[in-house]
Amino acid sequence: MSYKFQRLREKIREAVENGELTGKLPGERTLARRFHVNAKTLSKALTDLAAEGVLDRSIGRGTYVKGSAPAAAAVGTRWLVIAGKDGDYTPILDALRTACQEMDTISCTDNVRPSFLNQFSAVIDLCCTTPDTMLRNLLVRNMPVVAVNKESFSFSVNTVLADTTLGVTRLCRDLILAGHRRLGAVEPRGERGVVERLRASAARYGSEVVIESVEPADVAALAGEGITGLVCSSPHAASIARDTLEARGFRIPDQISLTAVGCGPSPVCSGYYVDPRQVADSVAGLLKDFPLRPVSLWLSPNWVDKGTLAPVTLAVSLDQLISQAESHAVR
Repeated sequence: MSYKFQRLREKIREAVENGELTGKLPGERTLARRFHVNAKTLSKALTDLAAEGVLDRSIGRGTYVKGSAPAAAAVGTRWLVIAGKDGDYTPILDALRTACQEMDTISCTDNVRPSFLNQFSAVIDLCCTTPDTMLRNLLVRNMPVVAVNKESFSFSVNTVLADTTLGVTRLCRDLILAGHRRLGAVEPRGERGVVERLRASAARYGSEVVIESVEPADVAALAGEGITGLVCSSPHAASIARDTLEARGFRIPDQISLTAVGCGPSPVCSGYYVDPRQVADSVAGLLKDFPLRPVSLWLSPNWVDKGTLAPVTLAVSLDQLISQAESHAVR
């Protein structure tokens, strides 16, 4: 059994589709009387339709059928960037500042009030953990939003992403051609993109290849089990993995090759990367000519050789690796 606001939402959707409601919608009081509902029920139904892209809503202008709102008056360019507490966002932030000097950054969206957002012309989301409620509120306010290096599965927003599928596929090929047959996917808890892409690629290049998955701080466990090549989901994950391996006495790339995909000007290991300036230019281009419908820009990564991908030339036995790791831990 549907809720009252859901039934109202479908009535309004039908009225828009058949042309009964066009252009600017009547005021909320008028609509509430027309559909015999209270203001709260009407507001929730309109909010849902705005989040779906059926309506445009903005404070001070009213509610319009999507695409029928008049052009907004020109406003100053000032961006709000959401960058989480975990991860190295500095390279992208620096590149974005060259494109827009009027830019503020926040790491937490818990206490962001609507009045705070009024000063900004666009929001750039770098954080993979931004709550869906925040994105929903931005879309309802008709605020231009661009998500960087993340895909939104809840709402349709503009995105600029490094083509990690292409990068992982190439790294899998490179590692297999170098003789590696046991590979590890290094990515944060809850993410599965790299391991799934590695397995799909390995099936094409060699069915005997074994793929395991691990979090960045636990890579030494995989190295101790005989994994000889690692593919990290980001430069930040690669940095954690490198520090962990070196602390446990594993030599890169003599005993284990370390690679990564993502965005960064000075990566710590070999891999396929997109330059942050390319990301910033793509974001600026989207915000300059903001599309009517959300688009995704996939940026092709380029190979960067840091000398951390090496062929498997020395057969180091599992017992040797475990013995070395244990002796180092004792010291």
